Amino acid sequence: MAQTAQVKIYRVSELTREIKQVLEMSFPRLWVEGEISNFKRHSSGHLYFTLKDEGSQINCAMWRFRANGLLFEPQDGMQVLVEGEVQVYEKGGYYQLIVHQIQPAGIGALQMRFEQLKQKLRAEGLFEEAHKKPLPAFPERVGVVTSPTGAAIRDIISVVRRRFPAVEIILYPVRVQGEGAAEEIARAIREFNDYGQVDVLIVGRGGGSLEDLWAFNEEVVARAIFESRIPVISAVGHEVDFSIADFVADRRAPTPSAAAEMAVKDRVELLGVLRYYQEKLASLLLNRVQQSRERIQAIQNSYAFRKPGDLIYQKMLQVDELERALQRSLQHFLALRRQRLDSLRLQLDALNPTAILQRGYSITFKDGQIVRDIDQLQVLDIVQVRLARGQFLSQVQMLGSSEEKIEQGKKVNL
Repeated sequence: MAQTAQVKIYRVSELTREIKQVLEMSFPRLWVEGEISNFKRHSSGHLYFTLKDEGSQINCAMWRFRANGLLFEPQDGMQVLVEGEVQVYEKGGYYQLIVHQIQPAGIGALQMRFEQLKQKLRAEGLFEEAHKKPLPAFPERVGVVTSPTGAAIRDIISVVRRRFPAVEIILYPVRVQGEGAAEEIARAIREFNDYGQVDVLIVGRGGGSLEDLWAFNEEVVARAIFESRIPVISAVGHEVDFSIADFVADRRAPTPSAAAEMAVKDRVELLGVLRYYQEKLASLLLNRVQQSRERIQAIQNSYAFRKPGDLIYQKMLQVDELERALQRSLQHFLALRRQRLDSLRLQLDALNPTAILQRGYSITFKDGQIVRDIDQLQVLDIVQVRLARGQFLSQVQMLGSSEEKIEQGKKVNL
């Protein structure tokens, strides 16, 4: 019992408290590299995730007021550098890392944020070529969204004045970097669309670091460009700089000066093109006139033009030949028709009752009806007999069949 009295016996809470003090005092602030897994953004805004490597893992928490300052969205599988402090949760008896900041390992936070927004907007279709609007051929007014004191607006004015002085430039002055710059740029694009009196927009600024150009990588600017009914040329930084605005815009210019050249055609070049077409048109007209002259000369030198009387005589001979051929054809046709008519006349005569009478036959009528049978008659009937020339009345004296011969004065009884 004596030995037992010398050993310090801890209560669980006491041991946990001492561990908490040792750990938290030994690791006040530290950086840890690892891979994010089980990432979750709570409805409260706090972030919870596990940081792991091939041998171990540690739970991490990042409170909302720090999470709101992140420049990118953490994701599972992302390799990161985490700065924070070890904290022991006494009631649960476990420790975790309370995170103050997170940086992508091997790549800057802004670059990570850039890539994440780029992937998001591409998935939504904001970069698709089908949404790109054509630039107007001859704009009357060019709207410019940039700083009123930067080199970009001076370059744009210089290029436009040199290329086509008649084009009007309307500037909407905005901040191009710093807090609130992205919102100003987006508002300027929307107000130009509400104004509706410009033909094309140039949105941009001069060169700078990724941080300086960041306003043109904000989602609010990208969506304002995408929703614009006016074609937009993005001109952010130098030729090597690419922004989210470049991917969404209808055209991307490497510099503000190049954007002005893209928006406005060169007056001198246009006049040169007009002169070229004027000369080409004149040449075509001269060639056409020369071709017409050659055709007229060929006609004048032709046999027909030199001896029109002979040509007329040849045509008259052709007319005469055609007339004779027509007469022969007509005579042959009429002869055939006469033969046909004679044939029909003979057929008609053969069927004509009058023609039969001419051959000595007669037609007998009784009460206006033709008598065809002896049974239609009786002795003493009065009948009408029609001859080829004239007619007479007759009284039936005797009746007999067609096979019997009736002699005068001899009565045949039927």
